[in-house]
Amino acid sequence: MPTPPEPPTGVPSAPSPGRTPTPQEVRRWRRFLADERAEAAVYRDLASRRTGEERDILLALADAEGRHEQHWLDLLGDDAGRPLRGDWRTRTLGWLARRFGGVFVLALAQRAEARSTYDTDADATPTMAADERIHEEVVRGLATRGRNRLSGTFRAAVFGANDGLVSNLALILGIGASGASNSTVLLSGLAGLLAGALSMGAGEYVSVRSQRELLDASTPSPQASAALPDLDVDANELALVYRARGMAPAEAEEHAADVLATYTQHTVIAPPPSADEHETHGTAVGAAVSSFLFFASGALVPVLPYLFGLTGFVAVAVAAALVGVALLATGATVGLLSGTSPLTRALRQIAIGFGAAAATYVLGLVFGATVG
Repeated sequence: MPTPPEPPTGVPSAPSPGRTPTPQEVRRWRRFLADERAEAAVYRDLASRRTGEERDILLALADAEGRHEQHWLDLLGDDAGRPLRGDWRTRTLGWLARRFGGVFVLALAQRAEARSTYDTDADATPTMAADERIHEEVVRGLATRGRNRLSGTFRAAVFGANDGLVSNLALILGIGASGASNSTVLLSGLAGLLAGALSMGAGEYVSVRSQRELLDASTPSPQASAALPDLDVDANELALVYRARGMAPAEAEEHAADVLATYTQHTVIAPPPSADEHETHGTAVGAAVSSFLFFASGALVPVLPYLFGLTGFVAVAVAAALVGVALLATGATVGLLSGTSPLTRALRQIAIGFGAAAATYVLGLVFGATVG
């Protein structure tokens, strides 16, 4: 995770025994040492907010950072000096870990591990560089659990807010460019807010409900499992069930024989969809409510200047500025959660949103000129 300025490059190797390190090396090693201590503290703080397997994994990561810390202490010797503070990213991550500890913090930790420079630092060992790469995958795995739990409702929330921001800004700009009065623009914006929020909520409910019903339709029937004791063992038609689910004939025969040989009253033909699969989609009501509320909140933003009495170009400029800030925020949030660059996602979001609004504004000008 350490991110020192302009680290030296080369094949990782320890300095020659007995050689006096340069002041630049001492400063760099002390920075690495501070970062490792801060990172270990982050993982311990995250572990304190969890139980079971996740807690054990995070504590193991903290122990690994401790081994890296010891490497820099051994190199520094008497030059270790007073402890330094970790870099600002790691300190911010620690602050978030102590107060929140959720999937967003894990996503930030994943990005921090990806920034490690140990594979190009001459004084870090190959083992340390490999550790950091593996740490990124460990944190990615932990973050994925949280992403799966969030993805259904979070997807509806982000898409709802983004659609509300873009569609209502485009609607207001298009109607305003056609020469309509401010009262008409305001009424159109409020109508677009209500109609869009209801449509988004209904659409999300139907979509998520349908997805869950498709999962439920794949669950084996309890009556089929109850019929297992009466099957003809020689014919073993149970193998056809597993072949229908994608197994090769020989594998299906073997698995069916195992199921019949170990049958109890709790045996099922095939396991139902896991809880994680349902969590990925979320609940239909939760997705609908989330989509409705976030679309409405997003669609309200471009209407605000008109609600407060602004008119003409000033209202358009304020609406565009407010929507721009909101689009940057939603894009950065998606970037953080996905473990990618928040800045890149934010700029992409605002480019797409303003592109759609600008196209609608131009069409409004054309339409107004044609009607006029």
